[in-house]
Amino acid sequence: MTLSPDTIEVFAIGPWTINATLAFSWLVMALLVIVSWWVTRRLTASGDIGRGQNVLEALVAFLLDQIREVTNQDPEPYLPFVGTLFLFIFTSNVLSVVPGFQPPTGSLTTTAALAVCVFVAVPVFGIAKLGLKEYLGNYLRPSPFLLPFTLIGELSRTLALAVRLFGNVMSGTVVAAILLSVVPLLFPVVMQAFGLLIGVIQAYIFAILAIVYIASGTELQERRARVEEVRQ
Repeated sequence: MTLSPDTIEVFAIGPWTINATLAFSWLVMALLVIVSWWVTRRLTASGDIGRGQNVLEALVAFLLDQIREVTNQDPEPYLPFVGTLFLFIFTSNVLSVVPGFQPPTGSLTTTAALAVCVFVAVPVFGIAKLGLKEYLGNYLRPSPFLLPFTLIGELSRTLALAVRLFGNVMSGTVVAAILLSVVPLLFPVVMQAFGLLIGVIQAYIFAILAIVYIASGTELQERRARVEEVRQ
């Protein structure tokens, strides 16, 4: 039983070893690129709309509604980032039902990389909205002595985001493998279906948490700026 795709060697190129995490991450990204090109190659605003465009529009509308409800802001600036996170995690988890496929989200390195993307996105969106000087200055308000605690909070929630996704994906794989060895017929099928559902939910939760962190960071900086203006 393999706990992480990091330990599975797919092939080697000279001194470099390509493990299952890298190989299947590239596979998922290539699949998303191909499907995106196929769906968007004939977009139309009138006439007969293809099934692919219908699915795409429904997905975009769903994500826009979720982002708007969470942030109470214009959702379009956040859509490309949050949508990419959701699609990558969703595809990785759904493909886990394919025999031989190792979901890259079952690797702590992948989930940590995704969490780091969220960690970087928080100040990027904040700076884009408030400006560099105003955003960084708000970390020192109301007192510069709180800066270490603010940074610790940012880092701890990034770590929690990575471990949460990794733990849920890995636990589903482990439980399915155990049941497969004990009862090889009925329970594995049920667990695969349950794991598929959990994978979809985890993709949704990760995307929502990402937008919550981004929105909360932006709103917190704006609130601090308004308080400072009132004091002055």
